[in-house]
Amino acid sequence: MRKIPEISQLIDILYQTKQIVVLTGAGISAESGIPTFRGEEGLWKQYRAEDLATPIAFIKDPKLVWEWYDWRRGIIASKKPNAGHKILGRWEKIFPNFILITQNIDGLHQKAGSKNILELHGNIWKVRCTEERTITENHDIPLEEIPPHCPDCGALLRPHVVWFGESLSSSVLYKAFQVSSSCEIIFSIGTSAVVQPAASLPLAAAEANAKIVEINPDPTPLTSYADFSFRGKAGEILPLINKELNKKLKDRKE
Repeated sequence: MRKIPEISQLIDILYQTKQIVVLTGAGISAESGIPTFRGEEGLWKQYRAEDLATPIAFIKDPKLVWEWYDWRRGIIASKKPNAGHKILGRWEKIFPNFILITQNIDGLHQKAGSKNILELHGNIWKVRCTEERTITENHDIPLEEIPPHCPDCGALLRPHVVWFGESLSSSVLYKAFQVSSSCEIIFSIGTSAVVQPAASLPLAAAEANAKIVEINPDPTPLTSYADFSFRGKAGEILPLINKELNKKLKDRKE
């Protein structure tokens, strides 16, 4: 396992940290084999967002929209959390105040053991009644009915995700900025740092004197602001950090 000199510097800070926020993007899920929406292999190269992920598209053809989400759910269901997901799940049990903010809707963080999660864009395993607005979980693969209907009132159910043209949940977004502005370290992992408002969370943390740690295969607009910037995948870099952190924690116990 390769060594990165900057990790030892990060561990010295991490070791004393009590409040940590982690922001994850599509990159960490891509490592588990889940297609992203951008890039050469992105889903938007094959499908038009206007046809599948907008309120108007759902009103126009809910069956088509749900067929696409049913297909995506089938793909996601076959994937497992990678080393990056698993380590973040463990860190929640180590650090006194650890909050995970994710732009992903696939639920892999939950599968890896994370519980203290703010989902900015919703969750593909949840459905929302278009009339009562009640939210429930649904893990049926495939769906028994397309489009599905609310068992209580009979109205159409929709995926509990944020579509193009919709605003993020104000309460979730408020909480995300609140915790980012009060943390000591914020990790930005597998995100392009261009999609707003998520891209502003690390900067809000920095304004409150938090350290920024970026983990991404390629440089991003956040890189120049980061105190630590590691070029690589989450499943490669996080194990390296975790290994050194465990050594530090072991030394403390001894």
